[in-house]
Amino acid sequence: MITRRQANLGLLSTTVMAAMPRYARAAELETMQLPPPQTEGGKPLMQALKARRSSREFADRPLSPQVLSNLLWAAWGINRPGEGLHTAPNSRGAMDIDLYLAMADGVWTYDPKTHSLAHRMSEDLRGETTTGQDFVKTAPLNIVFVSDAARMGKPSDADRTLNGIADSAVIAQNVYLFCASEGLAVVLRASVPGAQLAKRLGLAATQAIYLAQSVGYPKS
Repeated sequence: MITRRQANLGLLSTTVMAAMPRYARAAELETMQLPPPQTEGGKPLMQALKARRSSREFADRPLSPQVLSNLLWAAWGINRPGEGLHTAPNSRGAMDIDLYLAMADGVWTYDPKTHSLAHRMSEDLRGETTTGQDFVKTAPLNIVFVSDAARMGKPSDADRTLNGIADSAVIAQNVYLFCASEGLAVVLRASVPGAQLAKRLGLAATQAIYLAQSVGYPKS
């Protein structure tokens, strides 16, 4: 018998399952295995840098499973599996960043080690990731960068903030370059109600939100 929780998982789950039925997922769709990332191709670096820009207009359709997989790997995936190291640097090797993905069907987190998504809640929180930018409410994907100071040892308040922002920003630049290469619309946002959103997401006291980034297909 299908539970209400299963029924509410919505658009991403339906799209992913239709597009890639051979990929495994856990009971009740609590986790979602992404397709393997395509790590070849794309625009040369200098062309991607030339094309990099911010856009606040998005088409009203979700990212395909393969594009989402490629984007997340480019952002914060593991590119040296033997060492467990990522596509973006991070302060003191703390690996303090978690990517929370606010989409129409709820909130998910990205697990770079398994290249999969974990379902957190079924509510559409996209509009709650901003302090007043209307386009955010309909952007297909809003990445919320969450930094966990518990992984930094015992940082000072200044180091906690500086490291969290810096680590989020370099991942965000990876997202920008991927979007420039793939013709996607993207904008990085500091207009995030950090404390309020952290409470909604049930974050720990050691976790903080500094930035968010909206991504989608460009509006025609």
